[in-house]
Amino acid sequence: MYSLLIEPILTEKSNMLRTEPRGTEKRYYVFKVRQDANKTELKKAVEKIFNVHPLDCKIINVKPKKKNRRMSRRGYTRSYKKAIIVLDGKESIDIVK
Repeated sequence: MYSLLIEPILTEKSNMLRTEPRGTEKRYYVFKVRQDANKTELKKAVEKIFNVHPLDCKIINVKPKKKNRRMSRRGYTRSYKKAIIVLDGKESIDIVK
């Protein structure tokens, strides 16, 4: 259960979702998760690890992107799965320690 969450995704967009509720009293946290994870397992894992009660979980499969490597060789980035965990505005997760 602890191995479902690989790492938090800390980008400018995910930080805006986490710190500023968009008109509603909800907070959004973005994590990189394992490829075989599903919504119910992720909700249970977040509830157990961080001691919060998730309202919703959204899963996105991120496709690989083309990248140019040395000397006109082309490659791809890795594909991964990310999850957006929705919490009530009163609850929060301390990601950055």
